[in-house]
Amino acid sequence: MKNIKPFGPSIGKTKISKKFLDILNKEIDNKVLTKNNDYSSKLASQIKKEIKISNNFIKKNLEREIKKNIKNFLKNEKIKKVKDIKILNLWVVSQFKDEYNPIHYHDGDLSGVGYLKVPKDMTKNKFLKNKKDKTNGTIDFINGQRGFLSRSIYNIVPKERDLIIFPNYLMHTAYPFNINAERRSFSFNAKIILNR
Repeated sequence: MKNIKPFGPSIGKTKISKKFLDILNKEIDNKVLTKNNDYSSKLASQIKKEIKISNNFIKKNLEREIKKNIKNFLKNEKIKKVKDIKILNLWVVSQFKDEYNPIHYHDGDLSGVGYLKVPKDMTKNKFLKNKKDKTNGTIDFINGQRGFLSRSIYNIVPKERDLIIFPNYLMHTAYPFNINAERRSFSFNAKIILNR
C-alpha cells in the first residue's frame, strides 16, 4: 500500500491478489443481471450493467483482503485505534463504450475502486490525435480548487488489479472511452469504527 497526497485527502494505491481478481471475475461472468442484483438505479453513473454483490459472497470471498488493505491504508495515515471495519456494500461496474460516471462521492467513511478488466488501448482517442492528456477510461479525483502550488485534480490511468482507497467524500469521475470493450471495476464503501 502506497499512500499518495496529491492535495488535502490521501489516496491509497495497491494491488488486489490474483485470487481476488479471479474469484470476482468468475462471479460476474456467471451472473445474469436481474431486478434483485441490478444496482444501477442506486448509483450516479450513466452505465447500464452494475451488479450488487451479496453480503454472503463478500464475507466469504472478499472481505478479508479488503479489510487488510484498508488497515494498511489507515496505518500509513497513523490511525492505529481501529476497532472494526464494516463493508457496507460492494458492486461491480461493467463499463462499455460511451458510458461514464459523472462527478460524485460515496457513503461510509472510506471507499475503494478496484480494476478487474482494463481494455488495451482504452486511453487512445481515435477522434482527436493532438491531445497530450489521455483521459479516456481514466479516473479523476477532485478536491478544492486550483491555485498557486495547489492541484485540484489527480488523474489515474487504471491497470488490472489496481486498488485505490480514498475518503468517501473525495469527489471522483470515470471518463468514457471510444473502443468496443469492457472496463470492469468494483467499488465498495466501508465504515471505520475506532476505539475511543
